[in-house]
Amino acid sequence: MAVDLDRLYLSTGKKARLYDMFFAHGPGNGVGMFLPVDQGLEHGPRDFFPNPDAQDPDFEMRLAVEGNFSAVVFQVGIAEKYVYPYAGRVPLVLKLNGKTDIPSDAEALSPQIAMVEDAVRLGASAVGYTLYVGSPRQADDFVQFSRIRLEAERMGMPVIVWSYPRGRAVEEKGGQLTSYAIEYAARVAAELGADVVKVNVPEYNAEKNAKTTKPYPDKVFSEDEAMRRVVAAAGKIPVLVSGGSPVSDEDVLHKAELSLKCGASGLIFGRNVWGRPWNEAMKISGRIREMMVEYGRRQA
Repeated sequence: MAVDLDRLYLSTGKKARLYDMFFAHGPGNGVGMFLPVDQGLEHGPRDFFPNPDAQDPDFEMRLAVEGNFSAVVFQVGIAEKYVYPYAGRVPLVLKLNGKTDIPSDAEALSPQIAMVEDAVRLGASAVGYTLYVGSPRQADDFVQFSRIRLEAERMGMPVIVWSYPRGRAVEEKGGQLTSYAIEYAARVAAELGADVVKVNVPEYNAEKNAKTTKPYPDKVFSEDEAMRRVVAAAGKIPVLVSGGSPVSDEDVLHKAELSLKCGASGLIFGRNVWGRPWNEAMKISGRIREMMVEYGRRQA
């Protein structure tokens, strides 16, 4: 669904910054094409093995500009050192929290490592926050996020929430990719005050679905219905769909088409784009963008 800024009742600053991403850059017409590059912290250098050139953030900055993305996503240290030459040419989303994948996710928590003030200083159009719904550290996460939300509200900065089910309780209830978990995560982000929410596409597995909370064990949703339910769970909040682990071109384009036709307002594909050599990355970016431009025109 194309973003309708008027129905979100945003402050002037938030509305202007979201307009910058969803209308002034990228595919336009209210749909967003985001390039996330926070994986160096979240996963380490292993994600750059398929395309060693991508370890240099300048590769992603050039890709974001030449591929006409709606925004690029960085952690604060990378943003401070690499965004300056491209400032104003592509919007920045600054991630405010992050962690490594070395500790277990059983009690997942992503600590705050940057401030909304940093985002303003760096000219960002939004901040990003990873929320681990269902983790035993959920209470700490909620409090940490509430402080960021208030600071962002004061400064007119939109907050994009990476809403991810995590932790041992989530695994006991079927895992992070069930419809139950992802719908719940989308709703929690909306309840806590996200301006945009990033989610994964649900994946049906009968054994895992049987472990979920009622009435989900008795439900079998089609791929389309499962995605539409996630979008519905977020209410008015625009939904961005994650690209996830690297897959084939066909699978990338299928996920993009599925997400858009089921009501998502944008795509946030990282490794599936910059994980390819330059020419291939530009090619898949172009195909995704063409799809989104056509979708945005139909929605306008």
